[in-house]
Amino acid sequence: MLFAAAHNGACLMELLSPRPGIGQIKPYRPARPPEDGGAWVDLSLTVNPLGPGKKALTAYRHMAAQIHRYPDWSQDRLRHAIARRYDLDAGHITCANGSDEMIHLVTQAFAGPGDEVLCHEHGYRGFMKAIRAAGATPVIAAERDLVVDVEAMIDRANEKTKLCFLANPNNPTGTYIPSEMVLRLRAGLPSHTLLVLDSAYADYCRRDNYSDGTEIVENSDNVLMVRTFSKLHGLAGLRVGWAYGPAGVIEAVNQTRGPFNVGIAAQAAAEAAVGDTEHEEATFAHNSAWLPWLSHELEQLGVRVYPSVCNFILARIPTDPSLGVQAVLDHLARRGILVKPTQDYGLADCLRITVGREDENRALVAALGEILS
Repeated sequence: MLFAAAHNGACLMELLSPRPGIGQIKPYRPARPPEDGGAWVDLSLTVNPLGPGKKALTAYRHMAAQIHRYPDWSQDRLRHAIARRYDLDAGHITCANGSDEMIHLVTQAFAGPGDEVLCHEHGYRGFMKAIRAAGATPVIAAERDLVVDVEAMIDRANEKTKLCFLANPNNPTGTYIPSEMVLRLRAGLPSHTLLVLDSAYADYCRRDNYSDGTEIVENSDNVLMVRTFSKLHGLAGLRVGWAYGPAGVIEAVNQTRGPFNVGIAAQAAAEAAVGDTEHEEATFAHNSAWLPWLSHELEQLGVRVYPSVCNFILARIPTDPSLGVQAVLDHLARRGILVKPTQDYGLADCLRITVGREDENRALVAALGEILS
């Protein structure tokens, strides 16, 4: 009986095999903490080193007694808070369980088997997972010096291209393209292609020639901007993302999402956070001070650091037969420090390092100095 059950189970699994694209999805691989379970400096994830603001924490705690209730399916208070903060139309906003879910939702709504979705070479890996999960085919355009090559993306577009993802600024490179190049991309893509601007790190990029995409959304009917509360606002653990786009696109995303996809406490904390400009400025000031410091110190150790407008840097480890990324990772782990390897992005000799608190940044530089010097 047991053999028969096992045999029948094996046959059933053959019948229940997932679509081919699912098998091509690479599982997420987080950095591993030291095995002794002690405290460590985690610079592997791009979180806010200052944590959430006081207003968000107060709002979150206030909702503790309400977590037996379902959240507002319309996300009304949060959408209007976002609209007030950025001077947008609340009717053109929808929210999700992090920007990752938003990327999945828009992909499911607009692409499927037989469709193509355009991405850039070292772009955010979440795009690939969403594309494969929807059964669509990813098409990758080469970058130039770790910067999006708009003309290369336009050249890869065709009648099958339903979506085009652009991470601007990009994770893990930290680079961006100016707003005029985003406009060139939109103009060069087919009109039936929805351009999705992943602006997760927009709050850190205050350059005169950069735009989060608000203006292009408002002047187009085929552009969607995606933002998050995980970075500058320090709410990564609550998973709140949002999108701003044409009414028809927002309606399609709302038809795809679950009605209670953003929790009641998460909505309250995000509503408070989006109005906490004091915490935003403190976070931006911290990053503005320590990003260049960290970059300079690593360059002094012989590490190539790519210019970044985000809250992290991409560092290329020096070529040395006695070294290598894994040796550096192992050494840092022995010192209780975690950083992000980037081989899944096609950058096998690089590490992504988040800007941490002062003590964390100094500890990282000291540990790297031990092995690189």
